[in-house]
Amino acid sequence: MPAKGGRKGEVKEEEKVPQLRGVFVFPNGDRYEGDYVKTDDGAIERNGHGLHITPDGLCYDGEWAGDKMNGQGKLTHPSGSVYEGEFVNNQFHGKGRYTFANKAVFDGEFNENKMEGDGQFTDTDKQVWFGAFHCKAAPGLKFKLSM
Repeated sequence: MPAKGGRKGEVKEEEKVPQLRGVFVFPNGDRYEGDYVKTDDGAIERNGHGLHITPDGLCYDGEWAGDKMNGQGKLTHPSGSVYEGEFVNNQFHGKGRYTFANKAVFDGEFNENKMEGDGQFTDTDKQVWFGAFHCKAAPGLKFKLSM
């Protein structure tokens, strides 16, 4: 017989793990401030929105799932380069914008940390190139003429 309020053959929805918020300093000096959950074995897992900063200045501000950068976020490198966009399992994956330390910019698709697919590259002279990118190669790019 089904539980009260349920239907025959219906699978009971699993109870949701409570979302918590806090600040953690890791043994290597990394600091995390944000949302987390406790796993069944008592481990802390970053989950939700949070800010993670390393002692050398690498900074990620964004969404976490399964203790990895997953979702929208911003990763700032000590060199000054910045990636803003979609992450999947700690990698640039999906639509994003990478601003290089020299201020050149790539806007477009990423696949496992590589520029992959349609995109637009603005060089240090503010010249704009667009087309299909494949890692560091981009045969057939077109120059966008501004008049």
